[in-house]
Amino acid sequence: MPDYLDDLRLAHVLADAADAATMARFKALDLKVETKPDMTPVSEADKAAEELIRGQLQRARPRDAILGEEYGVEGTGPRRWVIDPIDGTKNYVRGVPVWATLIALMEAGEDGYQPVVGVVSAPALSRRWWAAKGYGAFTGRSLTSATRIHVSRVGKLADASFAYSSLSGWEERGHLDGFLDLTREVWRTRAYGDFWPYMMVAEGSVDICAEPELSLWDMAATAIVVTEAGGTFTGLDGRPGPHSGNAAASNGLLHDELLGYLNQRQ
Repeated sequence: MPDYLDDLRLAHVLADAADAATMARFKALDLKVETKPDMTPVSEADKAAEELIRGQLQRARPRDAILGEEYGVEGTGPRRWVIDPIDGTKNYVRGVPVWATLIALMEAGEDGYQPVVGVVSAPALSRRWWAAKGYGAFTGRSLTSATRIHVSRVGKLADASFAYSSLSGWEERGHLDGFLDLTREVWRTRAYGDFWPYMMVAEGSVDICAEPELSLWDMAATAIVVTEAGGTFTGLDGRPGPHSGNAAASNGLLHDELLGYLNQRQ
């Protein structure tokens, strides 16, 4: 098995730099925010963090390709870094501390590109999570100060905690009835949103989560953290990995039931 620890160390260095840049502008009264063509916001901090990460990658890994939310694809080859400079921009621009920089390395294989390294860094929460293929998933302040994390062993929906982002996306896609049926079946629901539910699935504090519409940069880093923590990460179609344009994550024991409910239609 390839050793991805050097890439993981680099991802931490990239996250450190991004944390410094994003925290410097968090809650700034003069923060500049624009609206992208898809009507989602982008701040100057999003752009600056991605530019910073791209610059460091071009020096440290000049042969690797880069895909970022704000500046698209650069380069080709079997290794591709996937970046979301601020996952949770709406929270960021309103001063809500639930946002993170997502950094993943994906590698081409028989099943297409799959994540082999992922770092999720949430500096306003003073939290970071990471994983590398075959290495496990961890949380802590650094590689040398870390705790290994594992998904829960909850095996019944009636005992499960379910996290999601919003109701509107499920309604727009005609899946609201199944979504609501699931919320009635589980023990607890909370709308944490963005990266955080996936990290809580990996830690075992949440058992299932799902979102109806996502991009690759929203999922690449979170997917490998969940799977290396012993969980399951697929699209709503059941396809493993972050390629379906939506996501369902679980401790594995509840995954089939999760997909069954969320694929019910009105």
